[in-house]
Amino acid sequence: MSFSDVHNGGANVRSARAAGNQTATAGGSGDATQVDGAWVSRKTATGSIALSAKAIISYTATLTAAATLKFAAQFQDAVDAAGAGAANYGDAIASTTAATGGGGGTTETGTAEFDVDLGGAREFIRIRVTPDLSAGATDTAAWSAIYLFFGDQRGFPTKSAVNIASADAI
Repeated sequence: MSFSDVHNGGANVRSARAAGNQTATAGGSGDATQVDGAWVSRKTATGSIALSAKAIISYTATLTAAATLKFAAQFQDAVDAAGAGAANYGDAIASTTAATGGGGGTTETGTAEFDVDLGGAREFIRIRVTPDLSAGATDTAAWSAIYLFFGDQRGFPTKSAVNIASADAI
């Protein structure tokens, strides 16, 4: 067993698109408006299922001095890809500051990350994201989200040749 197998708990780590390209304008379109992500199955090709996930929101925002970009989120689960029986899963994630504009206004780029324990969730999940720009006008944000799924105990992690070589040397 290699170092990376031990480090990842022998679990598959896979990604999936959570929410497509979105935009928000302070005080206008997309600001303080909940966006429903896509329904995504937690199952892998081998039939095992992820037990936890990290939702990563990638953003670029143009912010006036001291203005903020915040994200709030809520996970939901369902029995199928159409969202049958959809229900909120876990506690809502309170609005969290992702970026603050610097002096004179700046363009900020980064990520906001939210973890979710999927141990009790049904097969399909989605995230509902609410971006919030604090300025009254002009500030903008472009964002999208992906999932990283963890905890599938049936498979091995995907490894690059670099990781295999360095892990086997340990």
